[in-house]
Amino acid sequence: MTGLYTSARFFARHGDAISAIEQATGATFERIPVPDEDQLDPAAVERIEIAFFANDLINAGPVTRRFFGAVRRAPNLRWIHAAHAGTDAPVYQELLAKGVRVTTSSGDAAVPIAQTAIGALLMLARGYPRWLDAQRRHAWEPHRGRLPRDLEGQVMIVIGVGAIGNEVARLARALGMHVIGVRRSPQRPEDHVDEMHPPAALSALYPRADWVAIACPLTPETRGLIDAAAIAALPEGARVLNVARGEVVDEAALTAALAEGRLAGAYLDVFHEEPLPADSPLWDLPNVIVTPHNSSTSAGYGERTVRRYLRNLEHWVRGEPLEQEV
Repeated sequence: MTGLYTSARFFARHGDAISAIEQATGATFERIPVPDEDQLDPAAVERIEIAFFANDLINAGPVTRRFFGAVRRAPNLRWIHAAHAGTDAPVYQELLAKGVRVTTSSGDAAVPIAQTAIGALLMLARGYPRWLDAQRRHAWEPHRGRLPRDLEGQVMIVIGVGAIGNEVARLARALGMHVIGVRRSPQRPEDHVDEMHPPAALSALYPRADWVAIACPLTPETRGLIDAAAIAALPEGARVLNVARGEVVDEAALTAALAEGRLAGAYLDVFHEEPLPADSPLWDLPNVIVTPHNSSTSAGYGERTVRRYLRNLEHWVRGEPLEQEV
C-alpha cells in the first residue's frame, strides 16, 4: 500500500477517481489527509510516499505549513506534485537534493495568464488607466495631443518561450505585433514567434522593444536578469509585462524609470515582496497596473491541475514517464 498525502478536501472530491486508478492498475493507496490541527502523527509521516500540493493547500496559512512540515520530515517520500508551475521555493530544491521526484502543473495556467497579460497590454496601449481615472472623477477627457499608437507593427520581446510565453506570443501576433522570442533552446515549428534568440542576445535586442513580456522561470540565471542596465537600454516609451517572478527584475530601477516617465507603463503581477507593501510607489503610479500574483485565476485552472495530477498518478503506478517533471 502506497501512502498518498494531500488535503482532506481533495480526497473528498476526487476519491472516486483515485479508486478508479486503483481498480485499473491493481495499486492500493492509503489516503493520508493533512490534519486540521497540530502536526501529522510521526507514524503517518513515515508512510508518506507520494504528496500532492493541491490548490486548496496553496496560501492556506497554517495548513500549508503543516503540509510541508510533514513533507520535509517524510523519510520515504519519493514524489511530490505541485498544483502550480514554479519550483523556485527552497522546499522544492531541498526535496530535489534528497532525490525526491518533483512534478508541476506547468502549462495548466498558460491560457488565463496570457489572456491577463494581453488584457493589460491592451489597457496600457489604449490608455485605459487615464480613461478610468477620468471616470472616477466624472470627467469627460478624450485623448488629445499625443494619441495611442497602433499595436500593429510594434515589437514585443518575450523572455521565456514556454507554455505561458508562447501563448502570450500567439496573442500578440494576432494583434499584428512582431514577436521576438528569447530562450536557450532553438525555435520549433509550434513556437509563435517571428524570431528566436538566446539570452546572450538580449542586450542587442532591448533597443528594438516596444514591449517586454517576462514569462521565464526564476533560476540562478534569470534572477536579476532585467537589471538597471537592461531597463536603461529599452527605448523611451517602452512598456513591461511581468507574469514570471518579481526577482527577475530590478524593481527599484523599474520603478524609477516608470516614475520618471522614461518607460511608458507596466503590468506587474509579481513583486520582490508579496503582498506588495502598502507604501510601495508602484500602487500609485498612473502608468502601472498592479495585480496580486493572481493572473492565473480562472474557474477551470483547478480542474486542469487535478486532471494532470491524476494522469501522473496513473503514470507513476505503471512506471511510465511523468508529465512536467522538474
